[in-house]
Amino acid sequence: MARRSKSALVGRRLLQAAPSVVGIIIVTFLLTRALPGDPAVYFAGPAADENSIAQIRASLGLDRPLHEQFIFYVGDLLQGDLGKSLSTGQPVLDEILSRLPASLELTLLALIFSIAVALPLGVLAATRPNSWIDQLCRIVTTAGVSLPTFFTGLFLVYVFYYLLGLAPAPMGRLNIAFLPPDPVTGFFTIDALLAGDLETFWAAIGQLILPAITLGLFTLAPIARMTRGAMLQALGSEFIRTARAAGLPRRKVVLTYGLGNAVLPVVTTLGMVFSFMLGSNVLVEKVFAWPGIGSYAIEALVASDYAAVQGFVLTMAILFVVVNLAIDIVYTMIDPRVGIEG
Repeated sequence: MARRSKSALVGRRLLQAAPSVVGIIIVTFLLTRALPGDPAVYFAGPAADENSIAQIRASLGLDRPLHEQFIFYVGDLLQGDLGKSLSTGQPVLDEILSRLPASLELTLLALIFSIAVALPLGVLAATRPNSWIDQLCRIVTTAGVSLPTFFTGLFLVYVFYYLLGLAPAPMGRLNIAFLPPDPVTGFFTIDALLAGDLETFWAAIGQLILPAITLGLFTLAPIARMTRGAMLQALGSEFIRTARAAGLPRRKVVLTYGLGNAVLPVVTTLGMVFSFMLGSNVLVEKVFAWPGIGSYAIEALVASDYAAVQGFVLTMAILFVVVNLAIDIVYTMIDPRVGIEG
């Protein structure tokens, strides 16, 4: 019965996500058409005349009425065709699939760094209110939100690469002295381990450290703040006072009962933070010349590349739906009442 209720919950979440995806497709299509610039002009080049531009516009289907363009676009989507990029001439789906692992690898490592710093910091700040650790938590969260990611990235590059020489050059996923490992997962670190190439693995880790810290510093603020707030609320509850009165060890009270009951809002925050990181790491990718989908989207916007922009936004929307579905599943694992009440 519990499995059936959980399966029904997942099915309902998928059905609820469908209108959101449809709405995103419509809004994205309309917004890309409202972008300044004409992709036919960009594609034709500065020396093209009006006749050449008109021919290119007709070949791209941009001379048709808006509703016809949308019908053709949806028809291609249903066949798994996101169109071709005007900038590169390659299928958008292939471009996104080739760049997505780079963004995912960076985002996941940054999220791991954020959790490793923010979770203990939030717990310690909640158990020692108004102490120096609580003040440190407030300073770190304020600085993480206030400092722009491009400033943090450039500062880390200046200190650790230029001044100290401890970090490799911020030139993409791998130093030019190394060849990329054979693609299996698309993650250079995992693929290098699967190939048994430890040198390439450590080289990939070295390239990841600074951009991951840059992105992680910006996103650890909401995690630490939510952890602190949820822990304070949990530690002030009646069951915590009962556990303390029963003589249970402080470590067990804080970690088992306190953190165990505070983890649900933290999980929600982690899902939101991950979705935000994946879609907003554009500046980090630009600073570190990271070949991810964020930099791909910026290049597409500059070129008024409709297909590439629409493909990027649709990919982000689908990932957002998948992340939220994963959060719902984790919820049912952490708190069975969610599956029953859902």
